[in-house]
Amino acid sequence: MNNSVDTHLGSIQIDKSVIAQYAGTIANECAGIVGMASVNAKEGLVRILKKESVSRGISVKSSGGRLALDFHVIIAYGVSILAVSENLITTVKYQLENYTGLEVEKINIYVEGVRVID
Repeated sequence: MNNSVDTHLGSIQIDKSVIAQYAGTIANECAGIVGMASVNAKEGLVRILKKESVSRGISVKSSGGRLALDFHVIIAYGVSILAVSENLITTVKYQLENYTGLEVEKINIYVEGVRVID
């Protein structure tokens, strides 16, 4: 694990699950995102995750203190996928870098489904 920030007081280690949970919370607050998706590759099924398990829809990789995240999302019907994706990337990158002090190198978004919201 190379998710550490060195300060004048010592080193801070941040677990990948904490990063995924925080990123998932940010993503769920973005306009146009219905929720995070869980993909069962064996059966080809996609289901929306409950708010408390959003981190399962996110993969976090780190290298040299830089993060790469993969989001599996479900987007609201009728919105621009490009606009929602750009907003998600910008918001998550800004919030995560301020929260952790680590650089976000790359964010990949996989749109797993579209849902009509009431």
